[in-house]
Amino acid sequence: MKLSHDEIARYQRHLSLPGFGPEAQEKLKAASVLVIGAGGLGCPALLYLAAAGVGRIEIVDDDRIDVSNLQRQVLYTEADAGQPKAESAARRLRALNRFITVTAHPMRLTRRNARELVRGVDVVVDGSDNFGTRYLVNDACVLENRPLVYGAIQGFEGQASVFNWRGGPTYRCLFPEPPEPGTVPNCAEGGVLGVLPGLIGTVQAVEAIKLLTGIGEPLSGRLLLWDALDMATQVVRFAADPRSRQITDLPPEGYGETCAVPGHGAQATSDAKPAHRGVNADAPLPREVDVAEFKARLTQRVQVVDVRESWERELSAIEPSVLVPLSEIERGTADLGALDPGRPTVVYCAGGVRSLRAAEYFRSRHGFTNVTSLRGGIKAWGASAR
Repeated sequence: MKLSHDEIARYQRHLSLPGFGPEAQEKLKAASVLVIGAGGLGCPALLYLAAAGVGRIEIVDDDRIDVSNLQRQVLYTEADAGQPKAESAARRLRALNRFITVTAHPMRLTRRNARELVRGVDVVVDGSDNFGTRYLVNDACVLENRPLVYGAIQGFEGQASVFNWRGGPTYRCLFPEPPEPGTVPNCAEGGVLGVLPGLIGTVQAVEAIKLLTGIGEPLSGRLLLWDALDMATQVVRFAADPRSRQITDLPPEGYGETCAVPGHGAQATSDAKPAHRGVNADAPLPREVDVAEFKARLTQRVQVVDVRESWERELSAIEPSVLVPLSEIERGTADLGALDPGRPTVVYCAGGVRSLRAAEYFRSRHGFTNVTSLRGGIKAWGASAR
């Protein structure tokens, strides 16, 4: 696919680059990439893939822009708040490079659409922020034989790799099964340094460009680890596990969602709803409760504990509730004097991860006999009010 005069003018720094040149640029023009997630990782990856001249870019994201995203999601401005991420990102990329085609898919990646979306491109870049999507993307790439560029961030640390490249290792070679519910906080729960996704997302763009053009050596079989605090990088090698390719279908919905209740499927959730009428306040609480059951229990003698940090409570809170930050619970400095271990207790946080950990602390170390976590945290509570 030959370059036009205007494209030659635009990409001249690539064309004059030894080992790249017109041939690699023409490969980019003819190439297609699917980016899963237009958030912290997706934004820098999308910017550089578009600027580099990848001919067709597909964006999948069902989320809308929130002001809390702007600390790290550099495609958006304050004026974009409330807009669908996929569509806003697509508009920005089209304005950046008129020579490329950008398609927005403002929807969630699911078992029903994953294989078709993956099948239609040359390379997949995973910028998702949850384990369920990562396993879904990986398995779709294995089934459709597409290379996958992986990235993940947490706090001050990030990692990147390339999976399913020419028979190389897959995501399941590195992480065969998802972690236990509540053991790994997401970015909303644990925080993330705003520039970190810029670093890792840019690495993902580099790896995608390498795969599409055939230059360099991809990170296949190698995991890049980056610590922003001391700027230390490490590359860890890992081998392919043949069992990771023994996939005949995509994982079930909810697989790998670390806030989900183990063993509870859609039927269990739907069966629980009629029981909200006439809740027995002394009945044992399940490991998690949804917002509807939580509201029903508020009329009873349940005590509510907020395990977020004090600054989070300034933004919003469920009242009445007692603030006992998880950080203090884990350090052993928390003041639990206002709480009764014998009363039914519901613990909440931002999204339901920290509260699961706190509930286990209350149960195992402080003698609480009837404690549960609010599924989805205060975000689910706020959504139920809209």
